[in-house]
Amino acid sequence: MSAISSLSALYYRTVNAFQHADGLPALLLRLYLAPIFITAGLHKINHIEDIISWFANPDWGLGLPAPELMAYLAAYTEFLGGFALLFGLATRLVAIPLMFTMIVAAVTAHWDNGWFAIASSSQETSIAYVLDMVGFPGAKESLENSAEVATRLGAAKGILQEHGNYGWLTGKGGFVILNNGIEFAATYFIMLLSLFFTGGGRYVSADYYMGKAFPAANA
Repeated sequence: MSAISSLSALYYRTVNAFQHADGLPALLLRLYLAPIFITAGLHKINHIEDIISWFANPDWGLGLPAPELMAYLAAYTEFLGGFALLFGLATRLVAIPLMFTMIVAAVTAHWDNGWFAIASSSQETSIAYVLDMVGFPGAKESLENSAEVATRLGAAKGILQEHGNYGWLTGKGGFVILNNGIEFAATYFIMLLSLFFTGGGRYVSADYYMGKAFPAANA
């Protein structure tokens, strides 16, 4: 029993030693998400009329109600929220509207396209390959879509190899087919949800130092 007790004590001492670095995951999440939202928000602000038209039009856009209000809310929520994440300021509060924008984006712009942001062209490397083994709904259709994607992508590459400067065209990366599914929106939502529960992170956020400066606010 003494050996087990010693191992247990060693384990907890080791775990406790890492507690002072427990803000690092939140910092990394914030630094990952901040430029994404700042860039997306700035793009919307700089092209706000186009965004309003896209939000409003039911034929080639999203057909949202109050498109002007929605466009401005989305643009400034992402832009200002991105900067708040960067500095870890009001992290939990800021995560809420950002999560909401991800839900709206997933439902209105990406839902009908399934999960994948980039269409998988290989059945064997698709996550649907494993999901199909356990009968997950939609996995079989996703694998069939991968086969279609591979065929069409192969045809496109053949045309480019025959009639274009293929080496130059692929010099910065290979061609893919954009599926525009909910993958990225869902991933960002999960990351924001994590920040909602953890906050900006100990030692690495404005929230932490504001809590130190105003301890009564945390009581």
